[in-house]
Amino acid sequence: MAGADISPPIESRADLIDGMARGCKPESEWRIGTEHEKHVFHTNPLRPVAYEGPDGIRALLDGVARETGWEPFYDEGNPIGLWSDETKGGISLEPGGQFELSGGPQPDLHATAAETAEHMRVAKAVAAPLDIHFLGLGVTPIWSVAEIERMPKSRYGIMAPYMDKVGTLGTSMMFRSATVQTNLDFSSEADMVKKLRVSLALQPVATALFANSPFADGRDTGYLSYRSHIWLNTDDARTGMLPFAFEEGFGFEQYADYALDVPMYFVLRDGHYINVAGESFRDFLEGKLPQLPGEKPTRRDWNYHLGTIFPEVRLKQFLEMRGADMGDEKSVTALSAFWTGLLYDEISLEAAYEMIKPWTQDERDHMRREVPRLGLMTPHDRSNLYDVAAQAVGIAEAGLVRRDRRNAQGKDETIHLAPLEETIRLAKSPAERWLDKYRGEWNGDLTRIFKEAEL
Repeated sequence: MAGADISPPIESRADLIDGMARGCKPESEWRIGTEHEKHVFHTNPLRPVAYEGPDGIRALLDGVARETGWEPFYDEGNPIGLWSDETKGGISLEPGGQFELSGGPQPDLHATAAETAEHMRVAKAVAAPLDIHFLGLGVTPIWSVAEIERMPKSRYGIMAPYMDKVGTLGTSMMFRSATVQTNLDFSSEADMVKKLRVSLALQPVATALFANSPFADGRDTGYLSYRSHIWLNTDDARTGMLPFAFEEGFGFEQYADYALDVPMYFVLRDGHYINVAGESFRDFLEGKLPQLPGEKPTRRDWNYHLGTIFPEVRLKQFLEMRGADMGDEKSVTALSAFWTGLLYDEISLEAAYEMIKPWTQDERDHMRREVPRLGLMTPHDRSNLYDVAAQAVGIAEAGLVRRDRRNAQGKDETIHLAPLEETIRLAKSPAERWLDKYRGEWNGDLTRIFKEAEL
């Protein structure tokens, strides 16, 4: 957490564009990055987990550090995460204590699955004596924001008040939502554009397939992905479907212009966060940031700013797929399998592009608005998203077959699509299956989900 002032200064607007363009790499160097957030809870009694105390999040971090040898990093003296130089992966804390693995770059889906399995093995072994358990859902089902303790990360003290000013559910996003995310590479600007358009258009499909957050505040919310609904009510200036990405001439420069107009949150100097919420990065470029008069940004400032933008697909030096609810362990790899099969095989990428190319911005926006509530039954064309989802999973499967990456048992990567194939077979998302139990065998007892959705 060193100060951002040691980073090279931004000399021109071209540096902003170059910051993303440097992500271009040959196909032989493409990797798969998978991130997932897990809610934490105690069972005796059933309650959220605090940061401090002998059975708190800090104790969990300390135990994982001892077990793995990963190095802690700090905020104002408090350990808030771990990092491994060897694996290039890390653990971080989300605002409400969600325990996040940011996986290292993996060569294939088998390695991704193994990474997640090893992480869960270590985390559960350390957590068990602390009565800490992990929950694989997109939203905490019974606790309000007020009941969840804030983690001691300075940036969240800046973000939370600003969220309350610009949206109605921003703090719900921060404190009680959890996602799984896939990060993928591109070879050139043109390759980035094609992949970004495909993944943006199909992000509502991923949301429908992985919908896994029907409950909040101890009740059925009426949404299949309440987490996705939360994002619709967080901050319009930094979320959404990026309509300009489908315009003629789109590329790194246009994304940089978009990012410049997204209001800032903070600047990091000497390990301390300076509150610049609502300020303009364009003013910062000109040395006119009121909190740092005369000072201009560094490359690290730009990278931090890019990381505070939350569209359905985010561009940095790779593409981040952001539309899915957290689920069980197999669904974590299934998300990476879905996007890898679609985007890392040229034939599949072209097939997916041809599928989404006729869609208008109105159609894309309609899917995004309706999918949190209707999921796979969201109307589309003369049918619904179920048909699109089934086709997309088929395209992804074919792409993984052509990649032909085998594990030690000789099985290719299509084995990791199994959770999605089950959803297509049943025509029911995980959320709908939870609702069936809630309305049936659970007889409305939502505490049952803590046992059944425990990782």
